[in-house]
Amino acid sequence: MTAHEVRRVVIKIGSSSLNHPKGGLDDQAISEIVAVIAALKQKGIECILVTSGAVAAGMGQLGLPVRPQDLAGKQAVSAVGQGVLIERYARNFERHGLVGAQILLSRIDLAEASRYHNAQNTLDKLLRLHVVPIINENDTVAVEELCFGDNDSLSALVAGLVHSDLLIILTDVDGLYTANPKNNSAAELIKEVTDVSAVENMAGGAGSLLGTGGMVTKLRAAKIATRFGIGMLLLNFSRIRELLNLSEGQGPNGTYFQPAKHRLVGRKRWIAYAGLSEGSIQVDDGAAKALMDEGKSLLAKGIIGTEGTWERKEIVRITNLQGEEIARGVVELRSDEVQQVKGLHSEKMHQIISDFDGQEVIHRDNMTLMVDA
Repeated sequence: MTAHEVRRVVIKIGSSSLNHPKGGLDDQAISEIVAVIAALKQKGIECILVTSGAVAAGMGQLGLPVRPQDLAGKQAVSAVGQGVLIERYARNFERHGLVGAQILLSRIDLAEASRYHNAQNTLDKLLRLHVVPIINENDTVAVEELCFGDNDSLSALVAGLVHSDLLIILTDVDGLYTANPKNNSAAELIKEVTDVSAVENMAGGAGSLLGTGGMVTKLRAAKIATRFGIGMLLLNFSRIRELLNLSEGQGPNGTYFQPAKHRLVGRKRWIAYAGLSEGSIQVDDGAAKALMDEGKSLLAKGIIGTEGTWERKEIVRITNLQGEEIARGVVELRSDEVQQVKGLHSEKMHQIISDFDGQEVIHRDNMTLMVDA
């Protein structure tokens, strides 16, 4: 990371950093992250904050010792805590002469192309107004199948949405280790990662009773961000002041994940990770090779089966004979139409579906390979 590379950052802070040991929110932690954001803005770095903490704040208000496990319980506690959380942030930003804006996102807001672009335009306008966006998942109304599940993944998608130069995930460990440092004294900090896939087996499960994330979700976020061409820094919250060295080109002491060489841009980012897939198309070995190695579009001839139901122009997964997802794309035919034309040459396909004059079931321009995802 060099000084000229970092002009816009997305900072994600989790419940483990925001919760006070005695319950509720840790006002000192909120004060600290706001102070760092204010200092970064003084240095010309735009900041977007993705924050957890609504459930923890609600638990504190209600005096609950254990995080609810059911969706309704989580949503109720989040509804209580969200106002508390944003009020604390607003009060602290005001002390630094800054304005914060609350944005609650649900999965559907990024899944539909029109909503995705609306969110993008709103965030862009806020940044031009020098406002700090404060983003959280809209836990109160999200249905379970449309939840992000964790704010690590949400922060990576937001980083892509705003074309961030860097994603910073603040956590309660110094970074990614060769083993769990809490029970293995020989564990060593990995300071830089060039390929997320090579280190995925080092992740454990969720590390906090208050949070939904763990190293698994952080590596998932790293995979998304780096495929977008965005570097990700995993940093202990206790070292947050080291972020002030970013404009001098000094990397903080955490784990830095390098951007992928072959990065997704524009619409393909949305297809790969933001859009919801409605079903899957299975292809034969010849079609799989043509997609992955030759950069071809998907033709009906290579299709051997489908799963699920979808309409035209929705996103579907493409799987090989082993059931592995190799690509994802916007399909030109309904699921029942694909079933009718699977295995056929284009001439016969047009005889069956008279109102379709294209050649491709999924065009290459509307497809993203997922083999490295």
